[in-house]
Amino acid sequence: MKVGIISFAHMHAHSYATHIKNRPDAELAAIWDGNEERGQQMAQHFQCTYFNHLDELLSTDIDAVIVCSENANHKDHVVKAAKAKKHILCEKPIATTIEDAETMINTCKEEDVILQIAFPVRFSEAVRNAKAAIDSGAIGEVVAINSTNHGKMPGGWFIDEKLSGGGAATDHIVHVMDLIRWIVKDEVKSVYAELDTRFYDIDVEDCGIITLELESGAIATIDPSWSRPQTFPTWGDVYLNFIGTKGNLQVDAFKQHTVHYNDNADNIQQLSFADDMDAGLVDDFITTVKNKDNPSITGEDGLRTLEVVKAAYESFEKKQSVSLVRKVLS
Repeated sequence: MKVGIISFAHMHAHSYATHIKNRPDAELAAIWDGNEERGQQMAQHFQCTYFNHLDELLSTDIDAVIVCSENANHKDHVVKAAKAKKHILCEKPIATTIEDAETMINTCKEEDVILQIAFPVRFSEAVRNAKAAIDSGAIGEVVAINSTNHGKMPGGWFIDEKLSGGGAATDHIVHVMDLIRWIVKDEVKSVYAELDTRFYDIDVEDCGIITLELESGAIATIDPSWSRPQTFPTWGDVYLNFIGTKGNLQVDAFKQHTVHYNDNADNIQQLSFADDMDAGLVDDFITTVKNKDNPSITGEDGLRTLEVVKAAYESFEKKQSVSLVRKVLS
């Protein structure tokens, strides 16, 4: 199976490329990047072909692409790939607008290609064990969820609203929102958000708290802040605390690590010994394409999490809770 990567703008692209190279049944065949220097460097590093024009890459015999471009470019790149009959794994968030997300989903459906969204935390063993425990009824009915997805401030295009669609809320709500929907099989009824810029001199929000009322009546909170200092030994965290009628369940998705005091590099690092989430995501996508299955993480999953992000911004602007109206897909 031949795979191409569309842009290395997102830092996960390097990881995805590495995992494709590590699979005996897949080949990283092509790279295109709007940043030609970066694209050529990555093609040389991963020993594959660099294309100056995206249309040229899409005209080759590759089977699938992974889209890791800036958020605002997801729609154009996904639509082009779909019309070229390539299956697609798209980095999160699915898009910067609801309308773009709908166009992407509908185009992939019309062209009969797979659209999968990159939510790798679903492939954390700790998260999967938590889902199994909740599915079994071990903690009863979930009535509240407290969650975080903290991180370092990434800089670059992530803090350029035209390219990213927003700041920390855009970047991090979607990860945890996807886990909440997937684990408790519930949808959001209303959203209240407090957002701010407290840590950095940037034009987008770097912190906030989002409070959600789910259709079941459960209450959930998400802290998506870029509140980790640049000296922090890893990029961030994902914590979930599920409060049930029979007990509580706490998840630390990145707890399986050792601390490396690295004098040679003059830093401290957290070295994970858990299963690699990105590897799980890539394996799942490649298997889905090979078997012509329905994706485990759909375009609609990406749309539903984006709707929560947009409702959070609306709530913050209005200074009140807002009801979430879900788009009905054709």
